[in-house]
Amino acid sequence: MGFARVVWVSAVVAFLARFPSLLWPLRPDEAGFLLVAQTWHPAPDSVYGRYWVDRPPPIIALMRLTDWAGGPYAHRLVGAVACSVLVLAAAAAAREVAVRMGVSEDADLRRLSGWVAVATAALVANTQIDSVGAKGELFGIPLVLGSCWLALRGVRRLSRSDAFWAGLLAVLAVGMKQSVAGGLVFGGVLLLASGVAGRLTWRDVVRLSVAAAAGALVPVLVVVGWALWVGVRLQTLWYVVVAFRSDANRVIEANAGGATGRISVLLLIFVGVGMLFLLLCFVARLRAMLRREPVVVVATGALLVVDLLGVAASGSFWTPYLFVPIPGLALGLAALVAHGHLDRRWHLVTPAAVAFVVASSVFSLVGWTSAWVAGRVPVEVRTGEAIAAAARPGDRVLVYGGRADIQWASRAQSPYPYLWSLPMRTLDPGLEDLHDVLTGSDPPTWFVEATFVNTWSELGTMPVEQSLIRKYEFVVTACDRYRIYRLNSVDPVKLDVDCTTPYRTIWGQ
Repeated sequence: MGFARVVWVSAVVAFLARFPSLLWPLRPDEAGFLLVAQTWHPAPDSVYGRYWVDRPPPIIALMRLTDWAGGPYAHRLVGAVACSVLVLAAAAAAREVAVRMGVSEDADLRRLSGWVAVATAALVANTQIDSVGAKGELFGIPLVLGSCWLALRGVRRLSRSDAFWAGLLAVLAVGMKQSVAGGLVFGGVLLLASGVAGRLTWRDVVRLSVAAAAGALVPVLVVVGWALWVGVRLQTLWYVVVAFRSDANRVIEANAGGATGRISVLLLIFVGVGMLFLLLCFVARLRAMLRREPVVVVATGALLVVDLLGVAASGSFWTPYLFVPIPGLALGLAALVAHGHLDRRWHLVTPAAVAFVVASSVFSLVGWTSAWVAGRVPVEVRTGEAIAAAARPGDRVLVYGGRADIQWASRAQSPYPYLWSLPMRTLDPGLEDLHDVLTGSDPPTWFVEATFVNTWSELGTMPVEQSLIRKYEFVVTACDRYRIYRLNSVDPVKLDVDCTTPYRTIWGQ
């Protein structure tokens, strides 16, 4: 495939722009996934064993593999490679879109794919979203865009092989995170719209659909086969991967006020990184593009709508969710640059949008680096390290409120299966399990109040507070943020939490 040099340069830049991942410790989700992966021991009623997480086995298997191969930060290298693959997939998909829009000259195709590659690299490298942590969203979006490229090529070539791999990649992306389902949406709408528009015969639509479905079944059958082999009940697997989300959504809706501040931040970032600019450009030229190439534009529009609705309906509004719309925006930009090339009235708008995206990415990376140079203290890591330094062999640590990075840094096991607050609030709503852990014959030596016990009013927190008063001694508030308790049945201890030393690199930590 003939890519312009700018495409390869953009892919390299996207890889190198992940350098902040070398300069900051594990994020909470990364730490939690690694803890789950390292203690993975499936049972009939538990997909993962010691700890509970609502993620499909493929993402935990990836974390386990990278940890085995290169240590706890090796998955970040995979994330950097994923950014490069995303850029290459965006350029390849842009080429297919431009051909469908009517661009025929190879030099023009190279130039237009270069525009899309630059913008995609800038979007994925923007530190306002997250240039440090690597998890499901980042691992999934190259698979989505690769699936979209193969779907476009498969329809053009009537290739069942392309359709098969498009379906496989689309479902494998869902295995990274359930909400990263854009490849399925784009491929399904593309095939259906091709049949309705008469671009494909319905016989060809059926043939390609069967091939895509066969590819999509492969990851599903592998996971189901694994579950049957290790003895995990399929209803247990189904609940973890699918059904839990409906229960969790009810919990989120019951306490929606907690995410109000994050909504504002997410919207500001959506504007600041240039996503809104690209989206408005796409909407402004939607009618003209539909007249030129309705099939691809409708499929791209469906992808954007589903991804943006997924972010809006998440209820949690964490900034890494903004990785999810990048494939749709890349495809939308591909249609825009092709249309702008053919309709010279619009030829300046797209470069302006790309320039905005690139400028935002550069400024954000400079800002992040400047803040790191000035010195930033990872309080969570320092808290866990202080506990690890003072702990005795066999001590266990329970972190209340969903800070798995504290748990990880403490180097101690937790007797409580919920490392995240949402599973705790959903599956232990009255905190009976937590109370049993604290009052049992072998309670944890340390209790860290990462979130105030009474933060969620819907939980039965009174018995937990009474247990803390009765069985635990308050030690210190780490850096004026995290309250640390220790069993009062052991000797008093002095905890020294380093709240001043900046974190520099992942090496030597």
